[in-house]
Amino acid sequence: MRFDYDFIFDNSIKLLVSLVLGALIGAEREYKGRNIGFRTIILITLGSTLFTILSFILGKDNDAARIASNIVTGVGFLGAGAIFRDGSSVRGMTTASLIWISAAIGMACGIAQYEFAVLVTFVTLVILLGFTGVQKFIDRYNQERVYKLIIDNDLDLKVEIEKKIGSFKLKHQWLRQSKSNSDLVIEYEIRGAEINHEAFINHLSSNTRIKHFDV
Repeated sequence: MRFDYDFIFDNSIKLLVSLVLGALIGAEREYKGRNIGFRTIILITLGSTLFTILSFILGKDNDAARIASNIVTGVGFLGAGAIFRDGSSVRGMTTASLIWISAAIGMACGIAQYEFAVLVTFVTLVILLGFTGVQKFIDRYNQERVYKLIIDNDLDLKVEIEKKIGSFKLKHQWLRQSKSNSDLVIEYEIRGAEINHEAFINHLSSNTRIKHFDV
């Protein structure tokens, strides 16, 4: 058996760069304790790089991008598995997007576009690390929370609560309502500044007509 050492060396460099860049992104996710971590991101970038290399080997004279083009579809399934619904909110979108961009970085390494792969990795880390403060600033002044209230089956009290939400400079959207024995169970999606949410929660805590509430 004759080894093509130039081929092995060139593709080993691609895999090594892919591993390092995946490790940088994965380390950030691991540090923040997200549900997709260090090893997962590395495997995604390595897998994308390997599939891109194989795509050009197997389809060099026909369709060199055939296998590589299906990486996007395959990664879509991984991303979909990271997205879940939590009440009225959808979580995991950042994780799904990160899986997608990690696969793209791996593909860039697979065609030896190292400068481009490094640039995209740098921009991704800037977004993940540097924009956290911006996100916190936005959340401070426009938080979205889901409130679940249990009160007596009294529609007048419901109207009073909704007026009270507005008095705290909060905006609400009715989600669902159900009856349990003599109780009324209501869920609202309420948006507004963090300080206004806290004031409204204090009001709910001191209101003896509110039997129970969850936020």
